[in-house]
Amino acid sequence: MKSYCLLCLTFFCFYSAAFSQAFPQHNITNGLVTATLYLPDSGSGYYRGTRFDWSGVIKSLSYKGHSYFGQWNKRYDPKLHDAIMGPVEEFEPIGYDDAKADAPFLKIGVGVLRRLNEKPYSFSTLYPVLQPGTWSVKTEADGIRFTHVLQDAEGWSYIYTKTVRLTKGKPELVLEHSLKNTGTRTLDTRVYDHNFFIIDSQRTGPAIRTSFPFALNDNGTGRGLDTIGKISDKQISYLRNVEDRESMYIGSLTGFSDDAKDYDIRIENLRAGAGVRIRCDQPLKRLVFWSCATTSCPEPYIHIKAEPGQTFKWKIAYQFYEMARQ
Repeated sequence: MKSYCLLCLTFFCFYSAAFSQAFPQHNITNGLVTATLYLPDSGSGYYRGTRFDWSGVIKSLSYKGHSYFGQWNKRYDPKLHDAIMGPVEEFEPIGYDDAKADAPFLKIGVGVLRRLNEKPYSFSTLYPVLQPGTWSVKTEADGIRFTHVLQDAEGWSYIYTKTVRLTKGKPELVLEHSLKNTGTRTLDTRVYDHNFFIIDSQRTGPAIRTSFPFALNDNGTGRGLDTIGKISDKQISYLRNVEDRESMYIGSLTGFSDDAKDYDIRIENLRAGAGVRIRCDQPLKRLVFWSCATTSCPEPYIHIKAEPGQTFKWKIAYQFYEMARQ
């Protein structure tokens, strides 16, 4: 019994140390909204995987006593594909389908990676990094500018800048992006924001609803619809609490137009009386939805294309608000 207790204590100390270590981070505020962001670092950064863009990882964000982000995945490893938090973004791979095993391909915001075999690309795979590029960070009181510079002999070179800023006098967070193609090969891909929202740390269930400005069609790609959740015209909601190890997934939601006005999403916690509105200045190209017991995530995609010498820019705004509790 004594050895068992010692083993438990050892595990607890190791677990606590893993999560209490001082990952590079920076706090920002505009007097209304306060947030803490993790900073990219290849040696000690919180996230070091090959799925998501390393910039803009938000550890926490609060407005009027409500919290919006946090650790949703109990398991942690810095190179785990989903050990990440906040409105993080993933760029689809460039050059993967044309690459043979052991050949390079590109993930913007991560670097040049090596294809392992002939299998299709898998976001959950940790691919070897051949060329990580270099990150630089400029911090201010109300924002952070992340810059990723990649110069590669394969022809993929770029200057990618993401500025995370809190709008003066408003409960709003803005992500401003700029992708300058400094190489000889076209940068043509899609990028989506995973939106790992956890409003007031409450379990995913009937209190959570996600709304869109258009009628939704799941095209038969829904898993968990009518058993865990449902689509009602322009909304996705839940019939019951999502249990541990359960998830709901809709692989192709349609109904949107090619007008950027349809990129207008609301995630609300009716019990907490708090919500967020998400808008982008680019039109939707694909829309996915995924949720588990701890987070509920609309995943809106946009198309990115920059020929050599060109710069592509886009902006996503998050407006936080209170509402009557239900």
